[in-house]
Amino acid sequence: MKTTFEDLKIAKSILTVLDEIGFHEPTPVQVEAIPKINSGINLVGIAQTGTGKTAAYLLPLLTKLRKPEGVDPRVVILVPTRELSIQVGEDIEELTGMSELRHVSVYGGVGWTKHAALLQAGVDILVATPGRLRELYQAGALSLKKVKYLVIDEADRMLDMGFLPQLRQLLEVIPPKRQNLLFSATFSDNVEKMAEEFLDHYEKVEVARSATPAELVTQLAYKVPNYRTKLNLIQYLLEDEEKFNRVIIFVNTKEHAEEVFKTIKRKAEGEKRILHSNKGQNARINAIKAFKNGEIRILITTDVSARGLDASLVSHVINFDLPGNYEDYVHRIGRTARAGNKGDAISLIDPPDEWHLRKIEDLIRMKLPLLDLPAEVEIVETGFEEKQEMAREIDRQRKIDDPAFKGAFHSKKGKLKSKRNFEDKFQRQKTRQAKPKKRF
Repeated sequence: MKTTFEDLKIAKSILTVLDEIGFHEPTPVQVEAIPKINSGINLVGIAQTGTGKTAAYLLPLLTKLRKPEGVDPRVVILVPTRELSIQVGEDIEELTGMSELRHVSVYGGVGWTKHAALLQAGVDILVATPGRLRELYQAGALSLKKVKYLVIDEADRMLDMGFLPQLRQLLEVIPPKRQNLLFSATFSDNVEKMAEEFLDHYEKVEVARSATPAELVTQLAYKVPNYRTKLNLIQYLLEDEEKFNRVIIFVNTKEHAEEVFKTIKRKAEGEKRILHSNKGQNARINAIKAFKNGEIRILITTDVSARGLDASLVSHVINFDLPGNYEDYVHRIGRTARAGNKGDAISLIDPPDEWHLRKIEDLIRMKLPLLDLPAEVEIVETGFEEKQEMAREIDRQRKIDDPAFKGAFHSKKGKLKSKRNFEDKFQRQKTRQAKPKKRF
């Protein structure tokens, strides 16, 4: 017999909202987590993006709060980025459609006084990035004395972004008697240490093994010789408008984002947007909102800009570059195949990427099929400088695997340097000979 939201003892007003927005059946993480949160214990929830983890903590907390009370927040939800702060705020807005509970989302990039003004009217649930929370507290615009529930969402990303010192400072100023909830897509050693430090005694809910990709994602990779051929492959794939109807392309740098955008700007149909750290906050938020609303077909983004991007019906995630942090691979591909839908994740693998792909395969405990390029894709010859860069990177990788490896590429370095010195010397001699003699 399937568990229902009524079985999970969710407030009737929220049940009505869930029915109206089409949520009729709880997800596995909600079934596991909600009863434990209802019981008041500290909880660590391990669940990938797209599994309903946000509702897993919001539904029981909204049920516990019931109605507005005082002016100071009783729930603090910490998130790593402004985009996720906005996203969680939108989720709360939707779920409290028949409630008078008050919520505010605060984050960096906006003057703190604007957020302070929002808090003056009173707030029950505060969604915040750690930096902005500290600013508001230090300015005296926020009291944390009434906090009964602390949620740390995307804990693994919090650690990656260096927020641990700020989280420790926060624990010093909020009441020690509270319920703590920590959610993460992965349960690395660092996340485990963080849980032990912050949560005291806790129970763990893990609906999928740590770093397990969403089941409905089809993963594959293309073997690509170089950067220019990657661009040609992207262009070729996006020609199929019907199949690639809603696409997120992940890159590691803003330079790659701009280059991919320039390549597909005129060739690929549909609206396209680009997200990276140089884009203004409003531009980034508007692009994410437009993508979620289906107004944009192709979104090109770095990992930092895409955090908090929760869009349904994404047909494809394309990794133009593999992420430097392998666990981000799980986050990336979790942007497709959400809420029971299917999706495809495609990674473009140049020679140095093959090593990183093996590390990712070890993490997710599965092999990705490595396909040859379609015959229609133009293969560009690898330039000298790119060959050199690849050789250096492959050398570095081999030394990590085998510290005794001396480096095939670097063994030729001396000869190469000597050859260049000879050529430089020969050129200087030719220049001197060509100069006219001075007349006295």
